[in-house]
Amino acid sequence: MALAPSMDYAGSVSSGQKHLGCFRVHTSSRLQCVGYDKKSRTNQFVVRAISVDRPQLDLSNPNWKKQFQEDFGKRFSLPHLRDVIDVEPRPTTFSLKSRTPLKNVNGSVQESWNGYVNDDDRVLLKVIKFASPTSAGADCIDPDCSWVEQWVHRAGPRKQIYFEPQYVKAGIVTCGGLCPGLNDVIRQIVLTLEKYGVKNIVGIQHGFRGFFEDHLSEVPVRVFSTSLISVYIFLGTFIKMFKGTWLFSFIQLSRHVVQNINLAGGSFLGVSRGGAKISDIVDSIQARRLDMLFVLGGNGTHAGANAIHEECRKRKLQVSIVCVPKTIDNDILLMDKTFGFDTAVEAAQRAINSAYIEAHSAFHGIGLVKLMGRSSGFITMHASLSSGQVDICLIPEVPFILDGPNGVLRHLEHLIETKGFALVCVAEGAGQEYLQKSNATDASGNMVLGDIGVHLQQKIKSHFKDIGVHSDVKYIDPTYMLRAVRANASDAILCTVLGQNAVHGAFAGFSGITTGVCNTHNVYLPIPEVIKSTRFVDPNSRMWHRCLTSTGQPDFH
Repeated sequence: MALAPSMDYAGSVSSGQKHLGCFRVHTSSRLQCVGYDKKSRTNQFVVRAISVDRPQLDLSNPNWKKQFQEDFGKRFSLPHLRDVIDVEPRPTTFSLKSRTPLKNVNGSVQESWNGYVNDDDRVLLKVIKFASPTSAGADCIDPDCSWVEQWVHRAGPRKQIYFEPQYVKAGIVTCGGLCPGLNDVIRQIVLTLEKYGVKNIVGIQHGFRGFFEDHLSEVPVRVFSTSLISVYIFLGTFIKMFKGTWLFSFIQLSRHVVQNINLAGGSFLGVSRGGAKISDIVDSIQARRLDMLFVLGGNGTHAGANAIHEECRKRKLQVSIVCVPKTIDNDILLMDKTFGFDTAVEAAQRAINSAYIEAHSAFHGIGLVKLMGRSSGFITMHASLSSGQVDICLIPEVPFILDGPNGVLRHLEHLIETKGFALVCVAEGAGQEYLQKSNATDASGNMVLGDIGVHLQQKIKSHFKDIGVHSDVKYIDPTYMLRAVRANASDAILCTVLGQNAVHGAFAGFSGITTGVCNTHNVYLPIPEVIKSTRFVDPNSRMWHRCLTSTGQPDFH
């Protein structure tokens, strides 16, 4: 492949989406990158220029690093209530002092508790100094991979808060699809709010729709047991089937109500997709006199929450909007991991193990498992790695061909000849170029995907029949087995931390933020920075290379 003569640098940079070959252009201060996309239904590859999301920098300027850091600081500055309204802080009501006086090392009584986070505490967003753009997984600002510190805000309780807890009314809403750990986060938010002294906490049912459906009422359920509340919610759903509208959508929450909800999967508050009429939602927030809103959801939900935040700022409301990132696909930018992901990978093992046993037991058996992942293959990659039995792992980020000497089907022939069986794991968004596309979208606005699992099943059967070799394909689609299960221990801990930090962020006066984990540390990030795009598996990353080493699969192109 020839490069234009004006280019004096070649290397590779990870944009987080595709493996990109990057070069510097004399007439520009930006890196230009080449991404590889597979043409639909052909074995040809096309090249197109992709611009990496970097600020306009003059790399000839000796102070370009300072300019970059200043721009980064502005982008990652957290929106605060003080930006739009005159509000004074007060000493926090959150403390974990023991009943007996704390003592210093010398035995003297400790006058203050050192459990608060300073507003100036920061966490490094990136911790690896790459020596070259060609290093595996390299993410460079300039062709020399110069080291530039990028700091984000540390999460946790502050000494000063911007709400009077006894007057606060807080709301919690869960949006999008189900995800392991939703109930754990709801529970921790409620418990932490009560630790601050908040008494008025409501749950908004069935996502953003709960804000504006007709004839809604607030249900006091503090005296009910959790099981009775579930029955009450079920009856409301049953009545809706006949009257066409919810009879209630806000329910009162307390420690007593949420104490045991983490013992079950799903969402205690229910979920729904779409329905984000921003002006109606903010009208409802005003009418309900909400001071805080905790929003649990993925990229689309974060975008909706940010729009709500902006509308509240426009109206100069003292309302804090804080998100907790929820997606089992693990596809939110900048974060190590989102809650529900570990549980989904663990649940996927049961399907993979079943497919393995079926394939291994059958004559020329081929196990085929389709896992979740619309545009990101994290679940499929990690499930394949943890299984150790997967022979072929197919994800949306890495193009593949089915036919021909280098195709998936030919490799399956090789596996049947050498092993006698094979196991394939595919993400739902992989190989969509082989399927007939439709213009249909779901309630969240996502394009409805074709079923790559069924397509592969049919292609494999047809291929082996054509070559006169017996095959026995065992296809498993465990999609909702992954979504609806209870959070495992790892995710339960993560949910606890995220729920607590969401409340700390709201009381600190921040709004339009989300909380997550970066490089093992808990941080707050402005919502616009995490919704710029979806997070993707980097085909040049060490983790994908580890997966290829484990499966032993070749490049299918």
